[in-house]
Parts: sequence; structure tokens; C-alpha cells
Amino acid sequence: MLGEKIKRKQAGILTYGMTPPKESNGAERIAEIATLQQERLANIPIDGLILYDVQEESERIEENRPFPFMRTVDPFEFSERYLDRLEIPKIVYRCVGKHTIPSLYSFITAKPGQSRYSVYVGPSSSKERVQTSLGDAYQWSKQINEDLVLGGVVIPERHMVKNDEHIRINTKVKQGCQYFISQATFNVEASKNFLSDYYYHCKQHELEFVPILFNLAPCGSLKTLEFMKWLGISIPKWLDNDLKHSRDVLERSVRESQKIFEELYYFGLEKGIPIGCSVESLSTRKVEIEASIELLNNISSFMKNADRSTSIAANQ
Repeated sequence: MLGEKIKRKQAGILTYGMTPPKESNGAERIAEIATLQQERLANIPIDGLILYDVQEESERIEENRPFPFMRTVDPFEFSERYLDRLEIPKIVYRCVGKHTIPSLYSFITAKPGQSRYSVYVGPSSSKERVQTSLGDAYQWSKQINEDLVLGGVVIPERHMVKNDEHIRINTKVKQGCQYFISQATFNVEASKNFLSDYYYHCKQHELEFVPILFNLAPCGSLKTLEFMKWLGISIPKWLDNDLKHSRDVLERSVRESQKIFEELYYFGLEKGIPIGCSVESLSTRKVEIEASIELLNNISSFMKNADRSTSIAANQ
């Protein structure tokens, strides 16, 4: 169970992320899309499904969005109405700034015996007007439902500039966050620098480590690569060059993503930090979605083998 793994601060948590269909689709088409998504994930042993709450982010950056912004179905509504065949926990992202506490209430509360998982996201820019701050959302949510399993966002790229991401997440832990999920990870150096500072800060202040899930997203075209950069994903120059000049950019990105995660996973094992993984497709192209499922299966096999090897070594 996802909740137990988070509570035990266990390494190896595996999730898959998806963006709900566009609002412009009719109910019948949305149901068709949901059926296809559920069929793809039916036989993959994941701990949870992430449903993103998409923001326009036009105030975050002056450059034009590579893909036009289209409103999507509310992730909580999509989960409740269309994904009932997937009997796994749903981690619903919430951009809390566009909600009031009363409007969040129906999501925060849960039916008897039902667990609720969420990741709260703050504004994409300081210029953005918000109805509820991230801090207030944490405080009120735990008062309304103390069993709500709250997560937060971690951004190793931000740590390269401000060197305080480890402080940020420990502050959020005090506010109720029990796990963290990154944006798409391509910069292993930035991620290891963050993990190192997080490790020594927790050791110095006698704080427990919480699960950190690194997000992986295949890149299947130069257009997707451009979109990733627009989102603020840090892609090292050498990898950017290799992807641009690769004969098969999708295969190369899947291979590099797995290598990056393996390095981060072993780094976490050495230091006792519970590392997990989330996989998604930033594109709606079938070939990129299928590549994300392939990567998901590869990561699942890798973590099982790595844990088995570590267990054997520990008992010798």
C-alpha cells in the first residue's frame, strides 16, 4: 500500500503520472481516453497514479508556450468519474492558488475508509494572484482531514541557483508533507547536489529522511525538447546536443533517463535516503506514451533487482 510505504519512509515507490484529457473533449471521448489509459497500466505493479493539475504559467516566462494551453478536466473529477477500474491510490495535484478553502473542502474530505493523496502546488510566478497560499492550504487541509497524505514538489534545478531546496522541503515536512516529487529529471548533478545537502542537513539537525520521487519523462521530438526547456527543466548542454543530433531521440532519452535514475537510486541507497520514481509522458503522441510505459517497466525491474542485490549483500 502506498500509504504504508510513505509512512515507513520506504525506498522504491513507483508511480505513473498523467494529465487529464482536455475539457473540450466530450464525455464520451473522455471515457474512451480513460479506458485506454487504464488498459495501459492494468498489469504494471505501480504504487499510485499521479493526476496533474495543469497551469497556464504565462506569467512565469515571457517566451511563447511551444504548445498552446488547453484547459483539462479537473484531476479529482477525472479520478472519481473515469478511473474507477484502476484500484490503486490516485495522487491528485492541486494548484491551490486558484481555489478557496471551501472549494477545496470536497476534495480534502474523504468517504469513510477512503484514503486521500495529494501534492499541493504553489503559484508558478510571484506575479500570479492567489486565493489560498500554500502554507494556508497545508494548515487547513490537515485540520479538515488529518489522514490526508500530503506531498510536495521538489525542484533540484532551483537548488543550483538558491542552494536552499533542502531547507524548503524540511519546512514543508513541518507543515505536513510526507513525500516529494520532482519535475522531469535530466540533470543528475543538480539532483545529487540537492540530495547531498539534504543528507547533511538532516544529519546535522537529527531529521528523518522522507521519500523523494524523481520524475522521468521521455523526449520523443525536438518540439517536446523545446517544451521541456520552457517548463524550466534543466537539460545539460551535452545531453541537449546529443538529443538534437540523435537518429532516435526517443530511444536516447529513455536510455539516458534510466541511467540517471539508476545513479540517483544508488546514491540514495548509500546515504539511506528513500528514493523512488515517477514516470510520465509530457506528450500525447502515442509513441511517447508507449515509451513512458516501457521506461516504467524498466525502472520497476531495476528497483526490484537493486533491492534484491542490496539485501543479499547485507546478509553476507
